[in-house]
Amino acid sequence: MGKVLVLGLSKSGIAAAKFLKKHGYDVYLTESKNIEIPAELENSGIHIETGGHSFEFVQNSEFAVTSPGIPPHSVIIELLRLKNIPVISELELAYRMSDTPFIAVTGTNGKTTTTALTAHIFEKKFKAKACGNIGQPPCDFADDKLDYYVCEMSSYQIAMSPTLTPFISVWTNFTPDHIDWHQGIENYFAAKAKIFKSPQAPEYSVLNACDERLKDFEADGKVFYFGERKSGNACYIKNDEFIYENDGVVEFVMPVSDCPLVGEHNYQNVECAIICAKLAGIEDDLIINAIKEFKSPAHRLELIAEKDSMAFYNDSKATNPEAAIVAIKSFNNKDVVLIAGGRDKNTSLKEFCDEVKKYIKAVILIGEASERFEKNLENAGFNNIIKEVTLQSAIDKACELEPDVVLLSPACASFDMFKSYEERGEVFKDYVLSKI
Repeated sequence: MGKVLVLGLSKSGIAAAKFLKKHGYDVYLTESKNIEIPAELENSGIHIETGGHSFEFVQNSEFAVTSPGIPPHSVIIELLRLKNIPVISELELAYRMSDTPFIAVTGTNGKTTTTALTAHIFEKKFKAKACGNIGQPPCDFADDKLDYYVCEMSSYQIAMSPTLTPFISVWTNFTPDHIDWHQGIENYFAAKAKIFKSPQAPEYSVLNACDERLKDFEADGKVFYFGERKSGNACYIKNDEFIYENDGVVEFVMPVSDCPLVGEHNYQNVECAIICAKLAGIEDDLIINAIKEFKSPAHRLELIAEKDSMAFYNDSKATNPEAAIVAIKSFNNKDVVLIAGGRDKNTSLKEFCDEVKKYIKAVILIGEASERFEKNLENAGFNNIIKEVTLQSAIDKACELEPDVVLLSPACASFDMFKSYEERGEVFKDYVLSKI
């Protein structure tokens, strides 16, 4: 085996380096930042440099495996291309070096819950793992002879996966995001579309019939729709039942009332998972029981606690207005106090403000984005706005208003006050539980 370059000391970079070393490659791992080398890589025989990319590490590499955070127009990627060194994702590496089929889940929002639920159902019958952008890299399992990878795929990862061809490709929705990385919204769309079109066309494509960009998208493979009945291959809700159709043959799967998740967006996530499970031949009783026992992933419309008829939901993963809108629309006929704000992504707030006016009792704003959010809400005719300095004081104020629901759905990045959306969600969770 020859020399291989791995870019980045990320989870995926570490997993790729260890996997390649195990399979006999001479592995060179290069990291641009001055960070500590993880203990798990000490004495591994992997060559490691930090604080920059040296010529010694780059030269004579057969190919390079890149971390998803490194954009394709970065200096190091451009250098590798000039030297005709192929650059692939860690997902592509796992695909090339194992026979395990991929259930690929992509989308701007909703893909984490869909991936987690689909994997949870698959594990009832198969040896399957949730992986990719959701947590563990697939290279961690590439030697385990799995029946399926259920893989959350970001647009970054797909863009660097030139041959990965899933068994099933799921596209949850499409809204503007990651525009800088892709250098334009159409590049962002095209990156995701790769795993739905030839030459990477899946056996089955699963698309959102309610999404403006996806309902008319011409995917390859046998196409199934969710959200609405667009064809005889679909999963949707009718008369408060989840309905599945394959070639027009109708099956009643389960009542919506038996689903533990809330909100139309979560019902769509369930529909995606049902389609994937049925296509893989999983029996209805296994599907139903798995859905009934499923709990939302952390920080994604996660029910934290209930006290005195007041429910607290952590939706810290909502780092853009589109994601927050999904949460805002999830609580029909209930008084909801929304906690929002953080580091502004400077996207349009028009639809966000429109939905706040329809569904929200009061908005409590925190963080750097407070002024712009306040101005846009007031211009839209919504004036029940409170500004607080900390997340904890925002929770206190929300409780004083005695709503049915206290919802943290920031519509912003977290980096003005927290290290990550996960830390923001944990702070919310810990403080709420301390008050119960």
